[in-house]
This record gives sequence, structure tokens and C-alpha cells, in this order.
Amino acid sequence: MKQKAKPRIAFLREKAGLTQLELSRLVGVTESTIQNWESGRTGTDHIERIIRFCKALNCQVEDLIQYTSDSPDEPAAKPSSLSEIHHLLGTDELSLTPNFKSEAAQKR
Repeated sequence: MKQKAKPRIAFLREKAGLTQLELSRLVGVTESTIQNWESGRTGTDHIERIIRFCKALNCQVEDLIQYTSDSPDEPAAKPSSLSEIHHLLGTDELSLTPNFKSEAAQKR
């Protein structure tokens, strides 16, 4: 009997403190696409293929992509924390990162 994959996207999104809209902006898809992925209507085939890639190549998902910058002088950077993600989205959660409040005030 074939097992059907149950997406954990909603659980992980909520754990990260993101709304469907915020996640859609981070991923570069529509909010309805996120809704479809979370419900399992679409998207799980792509995720399962990525998992098979990683198993076959004995690597992590991050290893499949090399991040590059448009500018040769500027190194490519990806967000490394939830506060950076919120900052990129313009939805800064100041209460979650007390030090960020003073940094944000200094930048103004």
C-alpha cells in the first residue's frame, strides 16, 4: 500500500511565527499556493522529489542550491534568523528580539 505524504508546512510555518502571506512572499508564490501546499492539494510531489534528490546525493536541501550575488563585490546572503526574515518582509517583531529595537532606533 502506497503511503500518502502529509505536509508539515503549516506546522513549521506557525512554529516560525509566519502567516501564510509572509511565507508566500518569502518563497515567491501566491498565498493560495501556500494554502494548497498546506492542505496537501498540491506541492507534495515536488517536496518528495527534493527529498529523493537529497537521499540519492547524500546531502542537505541547502546543498542543492548555490547562492550567488548579482554584484561581484557583495557576497550573497540568505536570512539566518527569524528576525531577519521579519525584517526582510517589513513585519519586524520587535517584541521577539529585544536587541533589535535598539538597533532599529539607531538606524533611524
